[in-house]
Amino acid sequence: MAPYALVVDDNEINLTLVRRVLEGHGFEVEVATSGIAALAALDRRRPDVVILDVMMPGMNGVEVLDRIKASPRLATIPVILLTAKTADGDVIAGYRSGADYYVTKPLVARQLLYGIGLVLGREFPEAPSDGLAPPLRPARR
Repeated sequence: MAPYALVVDDNEINLTLVRRVLEGHGFEVEVATSGIAALAALDRRRPDVVILDVMMPGMNGVEVLDRIKASPRLATIPVILLTAKTADGDVIAGYRSGADYYVTKPLVARQLLYGIGLVLGREFPEAPSDGLAPPLRPARR
């Protein structure tokens, strides 16, 4: 059975790029363009991983992350933040909010795949086995 990913971003181009990368590596992908749509998707089906933008209108990604991690049913789903927020403080705040990995935009497919591999406990052919910094905190298993 193919792994299932929920990708949340308000930018259609970003959604298309992430979808192509993930589908190219055997994932079934669902997209959501808002925090509210993401929570509705999580009510319908539990993904193996959530790829979540931070800066979205209405409910931002950190608010979505907070709701995921506060829910006993959803709390163990790995969440990767994919965002243009690159400052050290933003990265640390993302991990403190419960993110399992943090990838900055513009999207580098190898970095995203590396992070997904870490949180799911698998490797992807194009993802390096070394050469990228590990997450600031270990991924939850």
